[in-house]
Amino acid sequence: MRRALTNLFESVGLKVEAFGSAPQLLQAKPPDVPSCLVLDIRLPGTSGLELQTDLAKANIHTPIIFITGHGDIPMTVRAMKSGAIDFLTKPVRDQDILDAVQAAIERDRKRRDLNRTVSTVRSRFESLSSRERDVLSLVTSGLMNKQVAAQLGLAEITVKIYRGQIMRKMGAKSLADLVRMSEALGIGPNKSDAQT
Repeated sequence: MRRALTNLFESVGLKVEAFGSAPQLLQAKPPDVPSCLVLDIRLPGTSGLELQTDLAKANIHTPIIFITGHGDIPMTVRAMKSGAIDFLTKPVRDQDILDAVQAAIERDRKRRDLNRTVSTVRSRFESLSSRERDVLSLVTSGLMNKQVAAQLGLAEITVKIYRGQIMRKMGAKSLADLVRMSEALGIGPNKSDAQT
């Protein structure tokens, strides 16, 4: 099956790396481009479901597509609950496999884009002073400048200055941008210090 899948994927221009065993896959460097794994449920020395668990423990989040001739409903449910993208039962059409792979690669692309965005926002957040973080937390929780000033014991003009500095440092064009960034980082009232 490995050779047939390799040929199928290469025939449509996909880069393929095939592994003969679960340990070989676990020892390999995860790809730095959007990708997916196509696994059989039955693998030499282990199961695809056990490998899925091992990958999660290793913090490898590459989307997985299972292909099997021996699937049942509980197995399918377990795989999907553990994050599998698709569960295909043999015999399976080539086009169905290719469609599943393209969907998995697209999902991985989106995950990587989101991770990059969150990483950028996190580094910007870390450039804020402690006071700017306090102001950010309160402003993005819906308080007006006057309320933030009262809560922090500052003048309203000082809060406006901090807010402008925060907007610039965070690269935000609007309050809505700041709110989205805060949500991406899990920042809210009394959470600003917990996220550093």
